[in-house]
Amino acid sequence: MKGTIASKLGEIQIDPDVIATYAGTTAIECFGIVGMAKVSYQSGGLVKLLKRESLTKGIMVKIENNEISLDFHVIVAYGVSIRAVADNLIENVRYKVTEYTGMKVKDVNIFVEGVRVID
Repeated sequence: MKGTIASKLGEIQIDPDVIATYAGTTAIECFGIVGMAKVSYQSGGLVKLLKRESLTKGIMVKIENNEISLDFHVIVAYGVSIRAVADNLIENVRYKVTEYTGMKVKDVNIFVEGVRVID
């Protein structure tokens, strides 16, 4: 379902992939996030670090009643507080996506799929 914004000139519809791309770009800018992850349950739960071009595969966007729910599958840096990284990610994504779309961000769920040492 697409998100809609009503204006005096008409209606604007936002595709969930656009929101996922923006949210993913915002997420990888956050301290402690190595990148988005894709979990392959067919391969026994194998986790793959996604490249910058494939960020949307690690993010699920749901839009209901013009409210956005986001699920992030991330890989975090080794040695950082997962709680601090998650709080920072939620705060940044909620603020920036709300400003970008004009719609309320209802939920931001984070699934830490792995930890990686940063060189």
